[in-house]
Amino acid sequence: MSSTILTSKPMRDAGTLTRPAFSMPGEACDSHVHVFEAAAKYPSVDAPHYTLPDGSLEKLQRMTGVLGLQRFVIVQPSYYGTDNRCMLDALSAAGARARGVAMVGENCTDEELTAMHARGVRALRLDLFLRSSWPTAEIIAYIERSVRRTRAIGWHVQFYTPGWVVRDLLPFLAGLDADFVIDHMGYMLESDGLTHTDFDRLIDMIGAGRGWIKLSAPYRLARDGNFERLKPMARALIEAAPDRVIWGSDWPHIPEGGKDTGTLLNLLSEWAPDAEARKRILVSNPAKLFRFEE
Repeated sequence: MSSTILTSKPMRDAGTLTRPAFSMPGEACDSHVHVFEAAAKYPSVDAPHYTLPDGSLEKLQRMTGVLGLQRFVIVQPSYYGTDNRCMLDALSAAGARARGVAMVGENCTDEELTAMHARGVRALRLDLFLRSSWPTAEIIAYIERSVRRTRAIGWHVQFYTPGWVVRDLLPFLAGLDADFVIDHMGYMLESDGLTHTDFDRLIDMIGAGRGWIKLSAPYRLARDGNFERLKPMARALIEAAPDRVIWGSDWPHIPEGGKDTGTLLNLLSEWAPDAEARKRILVSNPAKLFRFEE
């Protein structure tokens, strides 16, 4: 990951967002958002990769209200490291419509996990960008320790990871007997040396195993803004595992707060033209994964 500190830009006003191009199903969920609040109350890690984003819970709720997203999942950002207070306080304020994904240190106790569960957390986020220099065997051992911790409480693990780490983990993930989610469609960038063959192997693994894929942050894959070339990838993932695909906006789109979240949501009209497929991606799949019905 680059050492350059990115400057987070102001958030686009929710009233200017493009509206959904399709009929939004009830209880639709944005499965990947972040929340940031005042630095005086919630300090960042010592060396964050970006300045404080303009992404408060209030602005998140305005965005979801405009787009008809009744549920959302707050994912702990690297900005706060393993200090989950901002995310947990946002969950408490948002109530039953929200779930959380935490990042913790390996010294986190079972009692702390149970307390986070009571506030709406349902998964651990494993930052493999931070650990990308580790040998593959050490990354696997870290994942296995995390899975053991989450299995007892009924959580899953989510991987925030460069695509080349995904590629190297594919043989291990194919046999992993636990639910796991890979962010950002696998983050397989050609600029990182990933190939169509690598992506085909990812599809095979997702289709045959217990992995879930998040259709999120398309601008991190198509950095030139050409989302059309992502359509075959998204459709292949949906076809391979229709009941294990979820969608997330990656709001507040760090560092580009001015992005139009509505246009990102509308990509689903092309990626999943069938209304029932969209309902699975937006409603039933995240409801099952994040246990919204509890």
